[in-house]
Amino acid sequence: MSSTAVSTGGSTGGSIRSSAKPVTRRTRRRRDLLRNLAFLSPWLIGTGLFFIYPLVSTVYFSFTHYDGFTSPVWTGLDNWRYVFRDYPFFWPALRNTVWLVVVMVALRVVFGLSLGLLVTKVKTGASALRTLFYLPYLAPPVAATMAFAFLLNPGTGPVNVILGKFGLPQPGWFNDPAWSKPALTLLALWGIGDLMVIFMAALLDVPRELYEASELDGAGAINRFRHVTLPHLRPVLLFALITGVIAAMQYYTEPIVAGQVASGQIAGSGNQFEPGYPGGSTLTLPQLVYNLGFQRFNIGAACVIAMVLFVLSMIFAALLMRRGSGFLGAED
Repeated sequence: MSSTAVSTGGSTGGSIRSSAKPVTRRTRRRRDLLRNLAFLSPWLIGTGLFFIYPLVSTVYFSFTHYDGFTSPVWTGLDNWRYVFRDYPFFWPALRNTVWLVVVMVALRVVFGLSLGLLVTKVKTGASALRTLFYLPYLAPPVAATMAFAFLLNPGTGPVNVILGKFGLPQPGWFNDPAWSKPALTLLALWGIGDLMVIFMAALLDVPRELYEASELDGAGAINRFRHVTLPHLRPVLLFALITGVIAAMQYYTEPIVAGQVASGQIAGSGNQFEPGYPGGSTLTLPQLVYNLGFQRFNIGAACVIAMVLFVLSMIFAALLMRRGSGFLGAED
């Protein structure tokens, strides 16, 4: 009887094992896909909520009449025609923004690299120099801009007073359309500490053996910089250029604060300040987005300008990533 039970139990276990379905390749792939999606879900949710949804909404609102209070009404290309053909501030703001991208970003990269080279070459007092050059970067943008507006005041500013004592021309700076963007560039160069630290770390990472080998081959300082230093800095230069372009495309606080302080018209409750003083020379595309969207409640037109900013940022980033290292020469 016990043998019968054992044989029965054994046959039952064998039937259970034989009835288990084998895991197919499709089932295994489905499990891997679900597991990968589970790991990617935080990124997918964040990207969907904070990038894809706002981007799709901006594209949609750019084709509608929407004031933020009533339901959007589809208007087709009316907003695009208004911005590109009838809105008088768009093209000046676009030219100013491109000027800042080309001139300010390039000068910041060159100046930051120069300061990084200087700090790495200094033998004594390097820590003090690093602190001195980095501290301005920590200053709040509003406070730094107001301080520069005082320093560069054409009538009472200490900069023009010193220039006048040496018999040099005294520019109008933030009160002169020809000098307002160079003044903003000086402000950007003053807060160059972030790029200085990045370039300094990259310079210290270049192998010393390469410099010693190039010196044995008779290479001078310029050739060592060109053939040893720059090739190792290529990724850092590309990073600095791309992040600089993105920051210039979002340039808002400094020009609008400088315009308000220089003009003496501080916007507050009940009054509205037209950005771009003096003469529209500091007007940028982000200022138009704020002015149209949150002061005039023309959100459709503001979304058009936001899309222009997005497309320009993508174009500049693609060009830099594709051809940004061309001026350094091809890698071996």
